[in-house]
Amino acid sequence: MKIVASVLLLALPLTLLAQAPKKVAKKAKRVAPSQIEIKSTAVQMASGIRAAEAALSPAELAIAAKIYQGTMPCELGASVTVTADAKVPGFFDLQIKNVKFRMAPVVTSTGAIRLEDQHAGAVWLQLSNKSMLMNQKLGQRLADVCMNPEQVIVAERLIKSPAPGLLDAPLVVAQKPMLPAAMPTTVPILLEAPVSVVPDSTPPAAVPDSSPKSTVSPLETTVK
Repeated sequence: MKIVASVLLLALPLTLLAQAPKKVAKKAKRVAPSQIEIKSTAVQMASGIRAAEAALSPAELAIAAKIYQGTMPCELGASVTVTADAKVPGFFDLQIKNVKFRMAPVVTSTGAIRLEDQHAGAVWLQLSNKSMLMNQKLGQRLADVCMNPEQVIVAERLIKSPAPGLLDAPLVVAQKPMLPAAMPTTVPILLEAPVSVVPDSTPPAAVPDSSPKSTVSPLETTVK
């Protein structure tokens, strides 16, 4: 009996040691975040990003309304697909081959229709007769002459009647303005000018007496 009791006493610590790691492991699992919490955090981050993206100005939304959508063939056998985001108005997903870009409208000073992916450096320019995709970071043109049916019509019209170039425009020469002819002025003739007589302040000269003088002397007058 003593031998059995001693064996049980020795086996008891071993069982306790074997159970201890299991309890620690259970506690470690409880401390780690659950997959539900991770998913909720990801959803909150995505909703925050969409809320920030949704803050577009009326001018940007006006540009987004003019974007052509769908798959457009480009030169050299390439193609670009533009799809509007149904959840976030004004944003687009642009795909070329296996590369996708998140595009947003940008207001330009020239009024050109422009989309940008600022993170990737991609720029989508839409003209009346074609569209093009460029990468500003690499300095490369990824796709050119991409056209939807409306742009094809405009391109064919430009081929038939091309717009006049800068050298074809009529040259306008600025002319020196002509001054009105001088009206002839009448100069009064000397005879026609009024003559003003200024009275002379000097006394008039003595007029000589033309009557005959007497030759009788004063003495003769006294004698008579």
